[in-house]
This record gives sequence, C-alpha cells and structure tokens, in this order.
Amino acid sequence: MSWVVVPAAGKGLRAGGEVPKQYAMLAGKPMLRWTLERLLAHPRIAGAVVVLAADDRHWPGWTTLAGKPVLTAVGGADRAASVRSGLAGIPPGGGDWALVHDAARPCVGSADLDALLEHGCAHDVGALLAIPVADTLKRSNDRDESLACIARENTWRALTPQLFRRVDLIDALDRADRDGAIITDEASAFERLGRHPLLVRGSASNLKVTTRDDFALAEWFLTRTS
Repeated sequence: MSWVVVPAAGKGLRAGGEVPKQYAMLAGKPMLRWTLERLLAHPRIAGAVVVLAADDRHWPGWTTLAGKPVLTAVGGADRAASVRSGLAGIPPGGGDWALVHDAARPCVGSADLDALLEHGCAHDVGALLAIPVADTLKRSNDRDESLACIARENTWRALTPQLFRRVDLIDALDRADRDGAIITDEASAFERLGRHPLLVRGSASNLKVTTRDDFALAEWFLTRTS
C-alpha cells in the first residue's frame, strides 16, 4: 500500500473564476474532490496528503474520502517544497513508495494507476505516467513566429501520478534544493542526478485542467467513466 501526495497550494487562476481552479465545480463536485476520490478508490492507495496554501480559505475539511484518510500539510514556496512537505506528512507505516499527483488531473483512471504501480515498483528508480508526443512540434521566436520543427522521436509528454520510493524522493528533492536547481516535476529531481525513471504509457483522458476549455473536456470524460 502506498500514499499519494496531492499538491494543491497553487492559485490556479488561469482557468478564470473567483476560486482556485482545484475548487471550481466540475460535473457537480469540486475538481479536487474528483481527483482525490479517483485516487483513493484504487485498492493499493492507502490515503492522501493534500498540500494546501497557508492562507487557503476554500478547503472543505475532508478527513475521509472513499473510506480512506485524507490528511493535509502546508505548502512551500514552490512545487518541490510543497511535495517535500506532503511527503513529511505521510504517517508512520505509510509504505516505502509514494505517488505524487496533480490536483488538476481529475480524470486519472484505475487502469493507469494499475500500470504505474505494477511497473514502477519493479523499477530501480520509479516511474511516471507519460504519453508519446504525436503532434508536430515547433520552436518559435519571441514574436510567436515558427522557426523550425522539433524532432519528436523519443519525446514524451509527462503526466502524473509519478511514483518513487519515499526516502529516495525526499533525498532527490533535498539535493536539488541545496544545489538551487529548478524542479518542474518529481522525475526531474532524479534525472539531474543521472537516474532514469521509467515512462509508463498513460491515457490521454488524464488531462491537466488549465483553461476553461479543459473543464468541458474533463466533464465529458468524467460523466462517461465515473
């Protein structure tokens, strides 16, 4: 059994609205509730630590969802610090492995979690869900003019959850902090140390809700799979 850390300390205002996007309503529930319920429905996930901003006024105070515990921790100055805080909030006996999942990915599916846990726990480093890039990629100048194509061979789009041994992830994040390195996702903390997490093919339905258009697409997925 593993615990999942869900960073939810961001303002998330790009999607519009008066509340951070993780609390915006999506198919009848706050998006964050969808995210947590879908994660906690998995039989190998024991509980969640939600990382909140210190001044969060919107947290509903959930302590249990899907029959499993929901704990909270206070976020830091950036994602890496928030994840580190969440990892510290996992209770004793919480297992060797920890998942980290974006609050704004409410459509994560059970099959993706199955694959991640199966393959990630068998890997020396850990794993992350990802999708091979299929679109043509372009590099632009500062006027948004196309300069050239970017080769897409061996190029993947990173998703979450990402899965690592808890002590290894804490060490990798601490080392990045000491070195002043910018960590954009948990896998990058390992990559900079020359360690190579496994890419596990995930589903395109596991989208990150960023704009208003994403809400409509997420609702379409959720009403057909929930």
